[in-house]
Amino acid sequence: MKNPPDQATATSFSSIPYQPSPPPKDSSPIILVGCGGIARRHLEGYRDAGLRVEALVDPRLSAADALRDEFYPAAKVYQDYREALRTAAGNVVDVTTHPDIRPSIIRDCLLARKHVLSQKPFVLDLAVGESLIELAERQRVLLAVNQNGRWAPHFAFMRNAVAAGHLGKTFAVRMSCDWDHTWVAGTPFEHVRDLLLYDYAIHWFDMVRCLLPGATAERVYATTGRAPGQQLMPDLLGQVLIDFDTAQASLTFDAMVRYGSEERTYVAGTKGVVKSCGTGNQDQQVTITSAEGVFQPQLQGKWFPDGFRGTMSELLWSIAENRRPSIDASDNLLSLELCFAALQSVRSGRAERPGTVRRLPT
Repeated sequence: MKNPPDQATATSFSSIPYQPSPPPKDSSPIILVGCGGIARRHLEGYRDAGLRVEALVDPRLSAADALRDEFYPAAKVYQDYREALRTAAGNVVDVTTHPDIRPSIIRDCLLARKHVLSQKPFVLDLAVGESLIELAERQRVLLAVNQNGRWAPHFAFMRNAVAAGHLGKTFAVRMSCDWDHTWVAGTPFEHVRDLLLYDYAIHWFDMVRCLLPGATAERVYATTGRAPGQQLMPDLLGQVLIDFDTAQASLTFDAMVRYGSEERTYVAGTKGVVKSCGTGNQDQQVTITSAEGVFQPQLQGKWFPDGFRGTMSELLWSIAENRRPSIDASDNLLSLELCFAALQSVRSGRAERPGTVRRLPT
């Protein structure tokens, strides 16, 4: 039988923030570069937050026109982002293109003294990311990465519970995803060799760091494999073990589960445990347990589109408050270090040290 917490503890747990902050009033209009599939999620979040999108950019005018007509009928449409940087109002650019062409676009935006929100994964090479970060500092603008998972309701509650000290010192994280990712068939993602541990799991590498603050990753060991009967090129099975100096984490991904999908996250600390479970990342139930009792918050919202609203609001608030955003690009390089080490481990068959693998293994 669950032991409910006392009123003071329940009030403390229920006050843990998890929803994105409303953006500051009179925020700068946004220029969105790249009108592919994920751009729709960005625009849903921006529309819900009352943000203004000034311009939509894509070489395929039809793609930009369609999103303009659906979300922001008054927005301007451009084929060339350089023209948008010169003529469109607004000093914030959301770059949602694929990572191979993204760095040059980001560089031009920074040179135009625009603040940038980059789609994840940020870069294919840590040195390229470092050069963009240095450029942003020279130009005195902000460069952030769209780690929208931090504002998924369940992840946001968990990371803020950890940050507030409700779990004490966290030392163990277990995360598992069992779902069907074969929807990528017929899309460009079908040809991403490391689809599972690079394009998708970057959210989970990032969350591991959020849930184990202060711990230093020392070794990463990872494997991938093919599910029975799979037709897609990328491996659809993957697992990762991460050794920290004071903690450990394990990630498992089974991306060809057609029936009974499930996603779980479990975080243990010296004062308590928080866990989340659901059929997917849009319907998670969170439970926090400590000496004071067991509490289940009734979370509102969903990762899509709340996560995208959260990242942009964080960037806009950091501009207004003249501070670094929590999703600053320099912080994101630490998540990429875990990811790159995992991918190199898949190839080498041995544990790899984060930071020693400087670019996406080929």
